[in-house]
Amino acid sequence: MKPFNAINQQQKPSLSHWLRFLIPSLIGLLLFVTPVFIQGEFTIPVAVLAGLLKANLANVLPLIITTVLIISCLLTLLAKLFSPAWIMDRPFLAGLFDISPIWTLVRLAGMCFVLISFFRAGPEMIWSSSTGGMVLNDLMPTLFAVFIFAGLFLPLLMNFGLLEMLGTWMTRVMRPLFRLPGRAAIDCIASWLGDGSVGILMTSKQYETAHYTQREAAVIGTTFSAVSITFSLVVIAQVGLEHLFAPFYLTVCLAGVVAAVIVPRLPPLSGKKDCFITGEPRTGDEEIVPEGYKSLSWGIRLAIQKASRSGSPLQVAEDGVKNAIDMVFGVLPVVMGIGTLALMIAEYTPIFHYLGLPFVPLLELLQIPEAKLASTTMVVGFADMFVPSILAASISNEMTRFVIAALSLTQLIYLSEVGALLLGSKVPVSLLELFIIFILRTLVTLPVIAGMAHLIF
Repeated sequence: MKPFNAINQQQKPSLSHWLRFLIPSLIGLLLFVTPVFIQGEFTIPVAVLAGLLKANLANVLPLIITTVLIISCLLTLLAKLFSPAWIMDRPFLAGLFDISPIWTLVRLAGMCFVLISFFRAGPEMIWSSSTGGMVLNDLMPTLFAVFIFAGLFLPLLMNFGLLEMLGTWMTRVMRPLFRLPGRAAIDCIASWLGDGSVGILMTSKQYETAHYTQREAAVIGTTFSAVSITFSLVVIAQVGLEHLFAPFYLTVCLAGVVAAVIVPRLPPLSGKKDCFITGEPRTGDEEIVPEGYKSLSWGIRLAIQKASRSGSPLQVAEDGVKNAIDMVFGVLPVVMGIGTLALMIAEYTPIFHYLGLPFVPLLELLQIPEAKLASTTMVVGFADMFVPSILAASISNEMTRFVIAALSLTQLIYLSEVGALLLGSKVPVSLLELFIIFILRTLVTLPVIAGMAHLIF
C-alpha cells in the first residue's frame, strides 16, 4: 500500500487506510489496556498470555533463562574481544552485544549469579531463596514471559498510529500537569492495569524511535511505571489489611500523582536534556493542533498517516521479534546481576538499616507509631519492593503497616525489577540518579500517605 502524502484539509483517507489504522490499534488496545477479570483479579490479556506461558513452562523456565543469560554473556564477550563480522555488520546484533565495559561486567555477573543459583552451588548468600534463588525462580520467569508477548505485540500499539491519536488528545492534560507528551498516558495505563515492565518496554522503544526526549523518557520511566492493581492487593494482604484495600489504593494513587507532579521538577530529572536520542533538541510539540482541526480529528489524521507508513506485515512481525529478543537477551542479565546483588546487600548487610535511621525524626514528626521499627523499611525498598511489607508484617500497629505498605508502592524504583529494567534499557538514567529519585519519591509521598493514614485510622 502506498503511503499518502502529508495530511492536508482536502485529502480524505481511503477505507483501506482507515482499516490499517483501526484493526491493529484496536487489537493492541485489547491486548495491552483492556481490563479483564480472571480468577478473582483484574489484569490485561498480555499478562494473561504471559501467565499461561509461565504456567506451561514452569518446570523448564529456569533452565531456559539460565541458557539465555549464558548465551547473552558469551556473545557479548565475543563481540568485545574479537568483533566478529557476523555481529558487528548487523546493527541490531551490534547494538545488543557490543556494549560498554561496565555493562559487559554486569552481564558477566548475571551469568555467574544465574549459574550459582540454578545449580545451588557456591555461597548460599547468592543462591538462597531470598536472593538469587528468588530472582531466578520467582521474578525472572514472569519477566521472561511478559517480555516475549509484550515485545511481539508492541508494534500494534506503536506502529499503527494509536499513540499519535492519543498523544494529540491527551496533550491538554499531560503537558501542563506533567510536562510530558500526551502519548505518555498509554504507558501509565498499561503499567497500571498490567505490569510496570510493559510500561518500561514501551518507554524505551519510544525513546529509541525519537518520540521521547532524554528528559521525557527518564521522567516517564521513573514516574509512570507503576505496579499493577494485582500486586497492590498482594502487598496489602502481606500486611494483613485486605479490608482496607479501597482507601489503601486511593492513597497510593494520590501520593503517586503528587510525586509525578513534584519529583520531575527537581534534580536530577529536571536537569535532563530535552533532546532526542539523535541529539536533536525538541523544537516544538509534535501534538500541536493546526487551525481548522480539533485535537481528536487532527490526532486521527496523524494516526492514519502513521499507519500508512507502517510497512508490510512481515516487517511488523520482525519488529516484534526484535523487541522480544532485545529485552530477553539485553535486560534479563541486568535484572539477574543487579537484582541479586541488591538483595544480597539487603539480606546480609546492615546498610539499608543505617540508611533508614535518618527517617526516624521525620516519622516521629508525622506521628507514625513505632517510628524506629518503621525506619528500617524506609530505604530497603530500593532493593526490592516486597521486602518492606515482609518486615512490616511483624509491626503491631495497623497504621504503621498501612504507611509502610503504601510507601513501598509509591517509591516505585527497586533494583530487583524496575530499577534493573531501567538500567538495562536505553532510558538515560544512572544508578546514582535512580537512588536519588527513590529518596525524593520517599520524601514527597511519605507526608501524603501519613496524612491519609491519620484520616483513615
